[in-house]
Amino acid sequence: MHTALRRLAVLTAAAATTAVGFSAAATAGASTSSTSASAAKTERVCSAPTAHRLACYAIKQVSPNEPAALHSNAVTPNATPSGYGPSDLRSAYKLTASGSGTVAIVDAYNDPNAESDLGTYRSQYGLPACTTANGCFKKVSQTGSTTSLPSNNQSWSGEISLDVDMVSAICPGCHILLVEAKSPTTANLGTAVNEAVKLGAKYVSNSYGGPEDSSVTSADSSYYNHAGVAITASAGDSDYDGGSFPATSPHVTAVGGTSLKRSSTTRGWSETVWNTTSYTEGTGSGCSAYFAKPSFQSGISTGCSRRAEADVSAVADPATGVAVYQTYGGSGWAVYGGTSAAAPIIASTYALAGTPASGSYPNADPYAHPGNLNDVTSGKNGTCGAPLCTAGTGWDGPTGLGTPNGTGAFTG
Repeated sequence: MHTALRRLAVLTAAAATTAVGFSAAATAGASTSSTSASAAKTERVCSAPTAHRLACYAIKQVSPNEPAALHSNAVTPNATPSGYGPSDLRSAYKLTASGSGTVAIVDAYNDPNAESDLGTYRSQYGLPACTTANGCFKKVSQTGSTTSLPSNNQSWSGEISLDVDMVSAICPGCHILLVEAKSPTTANLGTAVNEAVKLGAKYVSNSYGGPEDSSVTSADSSYYNHAGVAITASAGDSDYDGGSFPATSPHVTAVGGTSLKRSSTTRGWSETVWNTTSYTEGTGSGCSAYFAKPSFQSGISTGCSRRAEADVSAVADPATGVAVYQTYGGSGWAVYGGTSAAAPIIASTYALAGTPASGSYPNADPYAHPGNLNDVTSGKNGTCGAPLCTAGTGWDGPTGLGTPNGTGAFTG
């Protein structure tokens, strides 16, 4: 079966199993996911992608075990939400909080509570305020309007909350530009990417994707080919699947996912490939059917004759997920995962590393500095073996070259 059709069949089946819809308030479709970290009941936030209509890759825990003292809908100074917070993530990836620049988040539809929810998240963790008033936060439509925004959508609001919170966690000094497409079509999301770059963002995170078809080469040229800009995209949440666009773009950093746990190692943390035992939920990987093998992957055995994903990775397992605050379509504090968490983490790491050189393509940078990454060498996301499905020394499909170990791998 053609890789695009195979991926669509897998995702459609997964959606049928979990019955998640765009209009649902992130409550439809719970399923039990047994991961390498622990068992957690999870739900996909968005429905499966269809032709030219992409899906967000956020997954949330259904009933996280929050502290009894935690206020579900407010800042609680003496309680810590479940899920990893800013200090945990910066510790795991050896990142400092010093950094600036504008990180753009591209998503579909409008989250009317995005700014206020962001304020609660940042206040809970003692981060500086990021508001429209102080110039740190800006929300626009895909045409740049601050007043004519897309329709509200509860499902994508969960994705938006996850994305802006991860930028805050990794680069609290960064400005956040939220660009909302009017719908999740390839054309509208791509137009939003162009708008983000037009407005000056040097780091653009895309936590969505879908199966490739013959239109992806044109879409890549129109929307994702921006020299001097670090563009990240999630590799997908359905394990080995043949590839997800725009992550398969040769101009984009394809971001896979891991399970992240504290350990007694010198690093203090350990990571494995994120997957379920049934290979229906976990980090994506695969070979593009349309994009040639890029020069930065030359000399690497990827198992693909063309572009391979992923390039790098970060935490994505909902069972070892991140704390997120969401009130539109959510009830406050939640624990999220999916490669939707990993993409903004990596985009923000690029921001910490500094402005990309003019004319450069930052997705090649990790390949020039693989020693500055945590090599993930255990776990698998399918049965196709190494390197596309099984982690090992060096590059592998599920985790790419590894996860951040400081910012050294993200500079030109």
